[in-house]
Amino acid sequence: MNIEQQVPKASILKNVVPDLLPFPRHDVLGADPSAPRILLLYGSLRPQSYSRKLALEAERILRHLGAETRVFDPHALPMLDSVDKSHPKVQQLREWSQWSEGQVWVSPERHGNVTGVFKNQIDWLPLEDGSVRPTQGRTLALMQVCGGSQSFNVVNTLRMLGRWMRMVTIPNQSSVAKAWQEFDDAGCMRPSPYYDRVVDVMEELVKFTLMVRGRSDYLVDRYSERKGADEARRLGRDSGAVEVIS
Repeated sequence: MNIEQQVPKASILKNVVPDLLPFPRHDVLGADPSAPRILLLYGSLRPQSYSRKLALEAERILRHLGAETRVFDPHALPMLDSVDKSHPKVQQLREWSQWSEGQVWVSPERHGNVTGVFKNQIDWLPLEDGSVRPTQGRTLALMQVCGGSQSFNVVNTLRMLGRWMRMVTIPNQSSVAKAWQEFDDAGCMRPSPYYDRVVDVMEELVKFTLMVRGRSDYLVDRYSERKGADEARRLGRDSGAVEVIS
């Protein structure tokens, strides 16, 4: 389904000037017109979780831009290694990560860094699982919520994690200060420069996701890995030759 067909034209975000947030230009980005698949992760289990509210706000913007979205609920996700990876929540997280073309990571700042709830989700996503790489080559947008003044501790840590997970992390990011002031009673973000930055980040994520689409395997193809694979093949051939001679 084309992006233009994915979201009804009447579905307008109330805090966005619609003419200034058009659908992405596929002709410019060189991408097919199907909806980009975006997974959103957040980092708090509190009923009034502001990282969840921000993730849901980001989801509304992404859907306006034509993306297909899934928001992972970290409730009931066991601590890493306390259960086998066959646990249903672990399987859901890994399957959704594999389904995604891009991801949005949102964490509160706790003691100057990401929360354990958020880090536990990342820890369950290995660099490799057999021949499957749950995160490599996917685009990534980073956001954080702060209880007080604006900080960038969390997004800096998330950027490091994204690099470690071999993801294409977009340049823009968002840090929402005093998040408890930024959402109304319905859980929607109030108009503000913080909100505009969130829109910027989501728009950039969609553009980068479409630009990387169909090219991620080529972009993450590495000399060192090709060299290792070639050496493994040669060792296999040599050992086979020895067995034949003997």
